Amino acid sequence: MTGPKTNERPGTRAVLRGYRMSASKARVVLDLIRGLDVQAAHEVLGSTTREAARVIDKVLSSAIANAINNDGLSADELYVSAAYADEGATLKRFSPRARGRAGKIAKRSCHITVIVSRLSEERLALVRAARSAQAAASRSRRVASSRRASAPAATAPLADEAPAVAAPTEEFTTDETLDEDAAAAETAEAPEGPEDSQAPEADADESAETEE
Repeated sequence: MTGPKTNERPGTRAVLRGYRMSASKARVVLDLIRGLDVQAAHEVLGSTTREAARVIDKVLSSAIANAINNDGLSADELYVSAAYADEGATLKRFSPRARGRAGKIAKRSCHITVIVSRLSEERLALVRAARSAQAAASRSRRVASSRRASAPAATAPLADEAPAVAAPTEEFTTDETLDEDAAAAETAEAPEGPEDSQAPEADADESAETEE
């Protein structure tokens, strides 16, 4: 058994006729939003880089406006119940090719239809719960980020007082004193070396004079 015809589907619709794009390109984007609530559908279309996303977003906004103004529905309770693209008129053009031939060019168009309907009570409750949880999580992230931003300002005076600690300076002064004492000791011991080396030479000279 086949489903209802496209012109007999319930809901509020908006139609864009004769848009210069092939229906296959529009169907790729329509498949992304079919069955989503209108808020999620807008988010998906806003993050899609295809050209059809910009056009379909306008058609979706028109369908939501029709549901609010004509049927008295709330935008928070709507979802995309149907979305499809039909083939439109095709303009036939030709380009010159080699050896006197002509290449065929088909400039296609399509009719884009978006239908929105009211969510069921069960699904509406789930959507509202998900939105409230998302809002609470966003609020928690904002509070945490504000607390992290204010934390460095509270600890700034401690950072300024840190260089006043004298313990590292005393250790560095003690090391310098030890190095200076060691250098002075080496300097005092340095002249004794040459005198000790000259003592054997003086003894040798005295023994030579005695033998003579």
